[in-house]
Amino acid sequence: MSKKRYLFPADYMADPSVHVFNGRVYIYPSHDWECENVENDTGDQYVMKDYHVLSTDDIMNGEVTDHGKVLGLEDIKWAGRQLWDCDVAEKDGKYYMYFPMKDKNDVFRQGVAIADNPAGPFIPEPEPIHGSYSIDMAVLKDEDGSYYMYFGGLWGGQLQCYRDNIGVEDPAINNTPDSAHLPHGSQAALPSRVVRLSGDMLQYAEEPKPVVVVDAQGKPLTADDPHRFFEASWVHKYNGKYYFSYSTGDTHMLCYAIGDNPYGPFTYQGVILTPVVGWTTHHSIIEYKGKWYLFHHDSVPSGGKSWLRSLKVCELEYDAEGHIKTIEGMDK
Repeated sequence: MSKKRYLFPADYMADPSVHVFNGRVYIYPSHDWECENVENDTGDQYVMKDYHVLSTDDIMNGEVTDHGKVLGLEDIKWAGRQLWDCDVAEKDGKYYMYFPMKDKNDVFRQGVAIADNPAGPFIPEPEPIHGSYSIDMAVLKDEDGSYYMYFGGLWGGQLQCYRDNIGVEDPAINNTPDSAHLPHGSQAALPSRVVRLSGDMLQYAEEPKPVVVVDAQGKPLTADDPHRFFEASWVHKYNGKYYFSYSTGDTHMLCYAIGDNPYGPFTYQGVILTPVVGWTTHHSIIEYKGKWYLFHHDSVPSGGKSWLRSLKVCELEYDAEGHIKTIEGMDK
């Protein structure tokens, strides 16, 4: 069993997006707060309202520095509520934070905030990205200098409310498992999205495209497949291949698929992480000093409260064929 470490026991943080900048590991989590809301399928219990940045140069044993609050709801002109899972990308010495947040109409949009330092602070743009929707952004910088953003989440993440990037129902209302636009049974599962970013990193350079996960026969995974996409996209490269990983949400796993280009399709491979304590987990995968790591979260320290989560990390291993070895989510 892989040794695991809780990275920041001093506070509840989740959804870690992790990158190596200037030889140091930077962790960009969401920040959980206690709430009085009833836990529900739309995610009202996740009241996150600011971001901190953490960093370390020794993942499994070293000190983790909290660089403090770097962006809050009060800093953003179009803010409604709920600063969920973010990510950060670097270009030409600037650092771009991509964050989802509900606007004043309770619809998730995507914003950008900019910093001169990976530890922030981040200054938000005055308006959300044009045409943006849903949650859980993750940015891949490819070898040719292109940047691709992956995003999307079902139910409270509102992805089911859009078809071909156009709203088909009110995201502020139809954001539950009962949504009429969610596929069911043997219908193709609702896919994540990918979009190439503009040269200035502030807008989409194209219309978002579906990220299709297929089985070994090339058929899209179906809505009743427990390994289908739900939320929490992440993409990394290993031996020239693109590894698209994601959370299955209500079946509580992290899974992955492999493709030959950033748009896919991606062929399903297996489970990265089995269920943890808590409703689900978000993650990122990086290489640092010759080893690979899986960053994620669970709710053990809070006694199982799914809205009070703690950052966690362990080593990740590949077999000789490039398959990721499954990690047990529950500690023995």
